[in-house]
Amino acid sequence: MNQKTNNLPIVIVLLTGTFIAILNQTLLTTAIPHIMNDLKIDANMAQWLTTAFLLVNGIMIPITAFLIEKFTTRKLFISAMSLFAIGTLICATAPSFPVIIIGRVIQAAGAGIVMPLMQTVFILIFPKDKRGSAMGMVGLVIAFAPAIGPTLSGWIVDNYAWETIFYILLPFTLINIGFAYFILRNVTEQTNPKVDVLSIILSSVGFGGILYGFSVAGGSGWGSMEVLGAFFVGGLSLFLFIWRQLHLPHPILEFRVFQYKIFTLSTVIGMILFMAMLGAATIMPMYMQNMRHFSAMESGMMLLPGAIAMGILSPVTGKIFDKIGPKILSVVGLSLVTLTSILMTNLTESTPFLYMSIVYAFRMMGLGIVLMPITTAGLNVLPRHLIPHGTAMNNTMRQIAGSIGTALLITIMTQGAHTAANAPSTELAMIHGVNLAFVASTIISAVGLILTFFIQKDDSNRYLKEKKQKLSSKVAFAQNK
Repeated sequence: MNQKTNNLPIVIVLLTGTFIAILNQTLLTTAIPHIMNDLKIDANMAQWLTTAFLLVNGIMIPITAFLIEKFTTRKLFISAMSLFAIGTLICATAPSFPVIIIGRVIQAAGAGIVMPLMQTVFILIFPKDKRGSAMGMVGLVIAFAPAIGPTLSGWIVDNYAWETIFYILLPFTLINIGFAYFILRNVTEQTNPKVDVLSIILSSVGFGGILYGFSVAGGSGWGSMEVLGAFFVGGLSLFLFIWRQLHLPHPILEFRVFQYKIFTLSTVIGMILFMAMLGAATIMPMYMQNMRHFSAMESGMMLLPGAIAMGILSPVTGKIFDKIGPKILSVVGLSLVTLTSILMTNLTESTPFLYMSIVYAFRMMGLGIVLMPITTAGLNVLPRHLIPHGTAMNNTMRQIAGSIGTALLITIMTQGAHTAANAPSTELAMIHGVNLAFVASTIISAVGLILTFFIQKDDSNRYLKEKKQKLSSKVAFAQNK
């Protein structure tokens, strides 16, 4: 396959679609107060704009392995982006809150397919010694979109109606669909698996129940019947789903990918990274806006250098990964994440803006160094027919981990504020809670750092050895000739 002439347009179309989908997740962050005022709803109702999207997004991801084997690349991508466009149009023209929720659910149904589909295609169209660079571009999208979202939406809602957010997204989505129609070709293998309705129901209830439980735990409390009930129903459904997949000749999601040690290890490390990344990305704007009274625009600007640093590093570390493998990058990256987490455990009511921005930037650099290399390393060990299942599993586990991390750190922050009730002010008590949350984040990151040392040396140097062997063969051939 001629990569230079064939792969670049495909890469651009898939990256653009994924960027739009991820950007959409964070665009409403600073617009929610305006939507609350306009539609006369309270904070508990408004949070469903985010929660409903994440829930449906998380439910769709496990099913994508089945969809990738059922439909062609072009048909699936265009269908996913069309769903996203329909949902965006509904949100833009919604006359009431329930209609916006319907729009967000339809958006999420499309968005949940796009990321694992893109990763699967990238792994299939690039040889192993180029996959690190390709997946580095994915890291760039993951970094830029969430950081640009709050800043962009903050500027939009300060100057225009909140519906403008969706009207801006819509034309870019339609243009992306148009290019996909002419450029995308099928690169996945269609095995035409049968639809197992019970598996889809168990998957949706299982993953959805667990994600819901963690999403509402911060507000309802970990011991509430709502949370415990969601965990029980979700856990039981997930157990039955896994049992059924292990006994089906053509499972919806293949759990045997965990037989590959490096894939399992890389997935666990990726989960830890998402807990650290999304938890901090949620807590820092709350600290800046609610406790330090910075504007939404200013809090977005504080996050932006980190996003730029991670975005620049992702393609670079992808190329380094192609030469030396994942171990050294993982150790360096998680060391940086752990160190910067420690530096964020001493925030005060007067911590300089520059300090926060620089420390957060180095934290994101650490994530950029390790996130996509460790993901690529895990997918590289899978045989071709398991790659769609590997990408779906990897994305599902990270989605769950992100929800767990966010809920856990917010709960620690809230309870930490209560334990500091005797503090001179409410802001100081809440800041104490933020510091405790970053202590927990430090511990989580340190666990990830320890796990990186279990990446075998042979695995981390395998790609370099393969290149040396190929070079030696070429030299020997030339000498013999």
